[in-house]
Amino acid sequence: MPDREVNRRDFLKGLGVTVGAVTIGGLASTVLPPPAEAQAPAQGKIPTTAYKIGHMTFQSGPAAVLGAPMLKGHTLAAEEINAEGGLLGKRLIETITADENAGTDANVKEFKRMKLEGKIDAFTGITSSSNTPAIGPVAEDLKVLTLFVDGCTDFLFDKAVPNPKYVFRVTNIQSADGVTCAIATAATWPEVRKIAYINPDYSYGRNAFDHFRIAISKLLPGTEVVSEAWPKLGTADFIAHITKTISAKPDLLMSSVWGGDYIAFYKQALGYGLFEKMKFASTLAFGVAPQAIGNDHPEGVIAGVHSNYYWNFPPGNRWPLNTLFVRKYYNRWKEYPNFQAEGAYTAVNMLHNAMKRANRLTGGWPEDDAIIHELEGLSWESPAGYIQIRPDNHQAYKDAMTGFSMRDKNLPFLVLDPSRMFTIPIRNITAPPGWPKGEPTSTYTWIDQTWPKVKG
Repeated sequence: MPDREVNRRDFLKGLGVTVGAVTIGGLASTVLPPPAEAQAPAQGKIPTTAYKIGHMTFQSGPAAVLGAPMLKGHTLAAEEINAEGGLLGKRLIETITADENAGTDANVKEFKRMKLEGKIDAFTGITSSSNTPAIGPVAEDLKVLTLFVDGCTDFLFDKAVPNPKYVFRVTNIQSADGVTCAIATAATWPEVRKIAYINPDYSYGRNAFDHFRIAISKLLPGTEVVSEAWPKLGTADFIAHITKTISAKPDLLMSSVWGGDYIAFYKQALGYGLFEKMKFASTLAFGVAPQAIGNDHPEGVIAGVHSNYYWNFPPGNRWPLNTLFVRKYYNRWKEYPNFQAEGAYTAVNMLHNAMKRANRLTGGWPEDDAIIHELEGLSWESPAGYIQIRPDNHQAYKDAMTGFSMRDKNLPFLVLDPSRMFTIPIRNITAPPGWPKGEPTSTYTWIDQTWPKVKG
């Protein structure tokens, strides 16, 4: 750990933290993105058989308010591509779906069935961070070209699949959630000292707790943990956790409760006046389908979106690709997209983009090796801004973000305030490639050993 201190404002500036209604991906507000690649005639012979994509996400249960939009985003992309004749203008996409709610062991079996019996050509999806480390190695063994939309755990590429060939991931890694939340907290409420936690008792909740704690210990030295609560994933009753937290009298409650669990939590917390008694910061509160958040949700809290994407940012038409995506998604589904919807839409389009590049280089239908070659290092203009896949570990990079809840008079639910969004270049808050000595490492360790403590 570095034996030094720096000024908080200077340190956050050095991380590239930006607050306000600015465009994402480092763009100036006057710069428009180039148009997406047109469907140019394919080179060589292209099969006309359907291209089968397996897709798995939560379609039922409390997690569906987070995961179900993923299938809608995937479907929208597939419909648009099929309307133009299909992949490379010839192969229609056929989607084979499964409900992730079955549990990790059953999901792995279903993935195998999709490949061995359903003969899928590729796979997208997955919401839970417990499922990607289980499915990833199987995808490599079965040689299934896989673009995970979420399942954000750092463990996937740190340990489970340290040298991926077939597996990629579109979402930002999980460590960004806790770190982004800590940065927003320290920048907004530097007076915070007593912190309570309510996090789901499984990998995502435990990891979010660790990443927030290590970052906040650097950004706000002297903070202390006054309460921890670990509700089971899928719980509907948070009252005991709420009363325990209130009794501890914290300055701040940090939580990574998500999906339908979060909806239940915040509504029960309102009845106990929790949000009037302490500040609140979340990693994934507004990651759900936007309409799942009621008009009763408290204003002015840090309402995370998995550090990825929110439908009203940037505001206006500063990033036309997102304006168009939101319009198309709303017209198709009569609701606004969440980050899962955007991620699934982007995953299918990035796959097609890589296919088009590979076709122009090789002629004919590209083999998986050629598609993988084009996916590695691919940079693409998505609704969430510029996204790039790191060639060394197949992890996508895009600006991390979080924001503050705000009531909008034109909508029946709270949204994130586009004038108070935090955006941070993801490379500045995750362990860099090859650190240390070329070995995979956790962002937790990187922060612990390289970040100074800040003051002021």
